[in-house]
Amino acid sequence: MTGKELAGGQNARRERERLLALWKLVESRRRTSYTSLVVPSLSFDPDELAKIRGVSFYEERLLFTLIRLRDPRARVVYVTSQPIHPEIVEYYLDLLRGVSTRDARNRLTLLSLYDAGSTPLTRKILDRPRVVARLRELVRQTRHAYLTCFNSSIHEAELAAELDIPLNAAAPDLLWMGTKSGSRKVFALAGIEMARGFEDLFSRRQVVNALVKLAKKAPGVRRAVVKLNESFAGAGNALFRFPQAPGEPPSAGAIDAALEGLDWTADGETTDSFFGKMKAMGGIVEEFVEADHARSPSAQLRIGPAGQVELISTHDQILGGPTGQTYLGCRFPASEEYREQIGALGIRVGEVLRDHGVVSRFGVDFLAFRDSAGAWRFPAIEINLRMGGTTGPFLALQFLTSGALDSERGVFHSARGADKYYVATDNLNSPAYRGLLPDDFMDIIAASGVGFDSAAETGAVFHMIGALSQFGKIGFTAIGDSLAEADATYKRVVEVLDRAGGRNQAVGSRSPHPFDTAIRSIE
Repeated sequence: MTGKELAGGQNARRERERLLALWKLVESRRRTSYTSLVVPSLSFDPDELAKIRGVSFYEERLLFTLIRLRDPRARVVYVTSQPIHPEIVEYYLDLLRGVSTRDARNRLTLLSLYDAGSTPLTRKILDRPRVVARLRELVRQTRHAYLTCFNSSIHEAELAAELDIPLNAAAPDLLWMGTKSGSRKVFALAGIEMARGFEDLFSRRQVVNALVKLAKKAPGVRRAVVKLNESFAGAGNALFRFPQAPGEPPSAGAIDAALEGLDWTADGETTDSFFGKMKAMGGIVEEFVEADHARSPSAQLRIGPAGQVELISTHDQILGGPTGQTYLGCRFPASEEYREQIGALGIRVGEVLRDHGVVSRFGVDFLAFRDSAGAWRFPAIEINLRMGGTTGPFLALQFLTSGALDSERGVFHSARGADKYYVATDNLNSPAYRGLLPDDFMDIIAASGVGFDSAAETGAVFHMIGALSQFGKIGFTAIGDSLAEADATYKRVVEVLDRAGGRNQAVGSRSPHPFDTAIRSIE
């Protein structure tokens, strides 16, 4: 082991020890105050993020971390690229139970950089020494503080070091395990089934060679997926159709020509731009598993600083878009038919990550289908070594009900003992919603009665409200005492927003939102 590697290992241990001490403080009843610095930066490739409409407002998705303010010892510092509308902040503070809105507001500091550029938020902070100095002063107001982020990168690690506080996320030198190539290596170590394929590809020629090998390895294969290592929400995936050659696998030349017909998940992609990114970040080729009524469940877990691997939740993801690989939303919990198996497989992945030193929230996506004998199979698809699309809805449920997961049944109990279910989306959008200001939206929700009812612990809670006016896009979590009730609340929200946006279809047939169509595939 080199001196640099030894120092890196010592630093990682030191950070885990600091984080563990903080966690013990947070979970104790001691009166010591602590600070949660929330930097909801999407520290990904800017070109990949540009594929997502309204991506700048995804920084609002972590506002559910304001749940910490329910603890009177907690202070929260929340940093964003652009200011959050005051009505949106009040909306979240009003949802807090058991604490006065005034007291919570006094322990919350909002800091905006007034910078709408595409540079990741954390990099923007680091490029502003005065902002770093101000954050240093804010986290020193208590003797204990930590950094929470959507995903970690070298930027988040640098910011944590500048502020001398632990990073509550995976260390940058371990992030390879959450790439598409790294995921396949982790699945192999965990002994988990995955689609046939090849990783660590960096050129078009390597992709062609991998597709040739796949055609020989899986005779009759019809489709494959080519994925960039570091894409977000499926935006870096492309669907490939094998040219059919009777009696023999297609040649390298035929496959290379067929690459010009890739079906893109994101608008505006080209073969030149796609393989240019692959040269920089790498990627994989995998067989597209052809199965009737396939589903996309996921497991969300957390590895604590003491090394414990904890199952947080399971979901059935709802996918759509041009190739059926874009994340639209989810239902909680995953189907009773397989939620226990999905959770167990997630634990196995977590144990491999833990043994490599990972401390982080993470998610594992699977495919679920029945084979010819009628048995369920669950090939693993990818690891998201960060918060994901299913993190926010679950945080919302905890935020609103103070409950916890029943690990034996895989369902959620509120503090009052009721089972809770939800359906959630980041992608309810329509041009008709554009122009709705946060103030308008709050009035609409109050008048309609679809908002969350604290007494009944049912209804809808919203996020990315700021994206409505410019992009006509919003996210929400519809919570019910059953999946049927959650689905009904979802449909009611759509009706309310359509009516408010002038999409009242008296003549009968509004075109369905993409989420409407996709959700039917798992009902």
